[in-house]
Order: sequence, then C-alpha cells, then structure tokens
Amino acid sequence: MNCLHIYSDALRWLELHELTCPSRKFLHLECPGCGLQRSLLAMLKGDFLQSLELYPALLPLIFLATYAVLHLKFKFRNGGRNIVWLQIGVVSIVMVHYIYKIVHQQILV
Repeated sequence: MNCLHIYSDALRWLELHELTCPSRKFLHLECPGCGLQRSLLAMLKGDFLQSLELYPALLPLIFLATYAVLHLKFKFRNGGRNIVWLQIGVVSIVMVHYIYKIVHQQILV
C-alpha cells in the first residue's frame, strides 16, 4: 500500500465520521465552530479557497497552535504576549465570520 492510498482512505474515513453539531441539529442554528471540520477536510484535500470560505479562522488557528507548541519548546522572547494577540485575532475572525453567517445565511424567525 502506498502513502497516497493510505492518505485517501484516511480522508474518506474522516468524511464518513464527521461529528454533528448539537446546536445545528436541535436548534437549527449554526454555532461559531460550524464549518471547522469541513474546512479542515477541504484543506487536507488541497482546496485552500473552499477551506477559507467554510471557516476563515482555520489557518490562523493552526498557526496559533503551532506557535504555542513551539513556544513551549523554545521559549520565544515575548512568546506569551504573541500568543495572547494571536488568540485575540483568531477569536475576532471567528466572531466576525459567525455574525456574517447569521446575518447573510440564516433566517431568524
């Protein structure tokens, strides 16, 4: 079995086992995290534009997590402060995107 076949099988498995959002299922409203799994799958397939459209905070979130782990290992100068600012940026992107989705894509009755 080659690596490409294993990767494609893993992607297929992830697609078949996506979690259902309780907010979307029971309240019929998307939560601020809705789209994250689909965005990650699109990114893993190489479709970065669709990934960005589905959940714009994914790449900054991955950068934040990577930076935080590297900071734990290498103790960057001002690393803690940078992590706080990165968190503020990621949360801002999530909230702006969530408000956009509510205003433009959901019918509030």
